[in-house]
Amino acid sequence: MPLHPQVKELMQKRTALDLPDNHRVSPEEARANARRGKQAIPTVKEPIGDISERHIPGPAGDITVRIYRPDTQGPQPLIMFFHGGGWVIGDLDTEDSISRGLVNRVNAVLISVDYRLAPEHRFPAAVEDCYAATIWAVENSHELVIDSSRLAVAGTSAGGNLSAAVCQIARDRCGPKINHQVLFCPVIDSSLNRKSAIDNAEGYSLTTKGMKWFWDQYIGPNGNGHHPYASVINANDLSNLPDATVIAAEYDPLLDEAADYASALTAAGNDVTYSEYKGMIHGFNGSFGLIDDAVKACEQAASRILYSFKKNKADKTH
Repeated sequence: MPLHPQVKELMQKRTALDLPDNHRVSPEEARANARRGKQAIPTVKEPIGDISERHIPGPAGDITVRIYRPDTQGPQPLIMFFHGGGWVIGDLDTEDSISRGLVNRVNAVLISVDYRLAPEHRFPAAVEDCYAATIWAVENSHELVIDSSRLAVAGTSAGGNLSAAVCQIARDRCGPKINHQVLFCPVIDSSLNRKSAIDNAEGYSLTTKGMKWFWDQYIGPNGNGHHPYASVINANDLSNLPDATVIAAEYDPLLDEAADYASALTAAGNDVTYSEYKGMIHGFNGSFGLIDDAVKACEQAASRILYSFKKNKADKTH
């Protein structure tokens, strides 16, 4: 289908800001432009119970996390959330709308992680920060008043990539039991050679050139972009991973790699729901109040997370 009218309107607003594509500026300028764009085109922020921030220990110093709480009594389930931005831009404000949306629909505590950014901190810095934050949350579940046996991870774009990688690491290192992973428009493979990366290379917000620039910043000249914790589809074994919800957008350069990862997870025996949102662009799920399908995607993700929690509880009783 053609671009959704709400997407067209959002893209016109972005075009009017006249911000250069990220690959044409420095990482610092790209970050500043991203903040400017978010402030100029605000999204709806649903009210929730409480928001606080704190510093927690990480593998290379403290990590800042933002803790979202519902307006109910705990212990509640836990969602670890990793923001998008190509591992280069983005911060705790980037995913504020969808974080609130998931808190309200799952009735969960959500912890958003301000992981280290590239190119100052290249792969696997971001992955290790996200995994360390997940370990911290589980180990401090009593203080946080959470039920860490009901644990999901979620993220958009690079955050979807980090969510998928954290699931693989948790399995490989015998870490926390993660019930569900939600991958919104995820980055899956550094090759960028699928049909959607060619068909949707320009004109739909995220460009293929821009995505290549993100990979270059993240991996660096001597890094291995094919490592399975970077290009998550390259894992030798994709079995025994958490249930997955993969949400993709029709006009996204990353559409085909998201679909391929969903298929690979399914082929390895995992419980996977894959949805392609027609007429949508990369990262549409964060546009609460601007794009109706953002709320629909959040509701779908929440429903799947709750289903996985219920299934996990049933498995334990048998």
